[in-house]
Amino acid sequence: MTTDANLFWDEVHAARPPSDPKPNARLVETVSDLPPGDALDLGCGNGGDARWLAGRGWNVTATDISAVAVNRLAGPRITAVRHDLRVSFPAGAFDLVTAHYLQTPFELDRSTVLRTAAHALRPGGRLLVVDHGSIAPWSWNQDPDARFPSPAEIAADLALDPVRWTVERADSPTRLATGPDGQTAEVVDHVLLIRRTA
Repeated sequence: MTTDANLFWDEVHAARPPSDPKPNARLVETVSDLPPGDALDLGCGNGGDARWLAGRGWNVTATDISAVAVNRLAGPRITAVRHDLRVSFPAGAFDLVTAHYLQTPFELDRSTVLRTAAHALRPGGRLLVVDHGSIAPWSWNQDPDARFPSPAEIAADLALDPVRWTVERADSPTRLATGPDGQTAEVVDHVLLIRRTA
């Protein structure tokens, strides 16, 4: 495996042909009833979430470390920008920040990134963090010793002031997922939803 994060993720996305990706299931179930506003998609990958949000009237800033991913993503209401979240974070204030499967084999201070995301929320805005809670057969991570922190652990690591932020959801549901070649498997998602109250 390459040791350069930019190159690694460029290679991952280059190996996947451009497609019409579907949004993540946890995004759809969480956001469908929210009024559209300004959204930030951290680690936008193939762009399924950004396109779905834009199609529902959200103005989306979509960011990824991979130039391949960012260059493929364009459309009405979408601004795609490349950021290495280890060193930079998109500017702006948002009504929704999503981070789906923002997990990497490279060093990344996720707590700092997600804390920054929480501070980028407008009052009433929400931070949705969805992580892998298990390893799918098609995942780049096949480490049998991999440990996936629980949503409660992630929330505790963020150390957000409960006067200003409220945890609305912290659970680990299962779902039937479909891989890039059509194979299916039951997987666990770790879901954390935080709302900025003030």
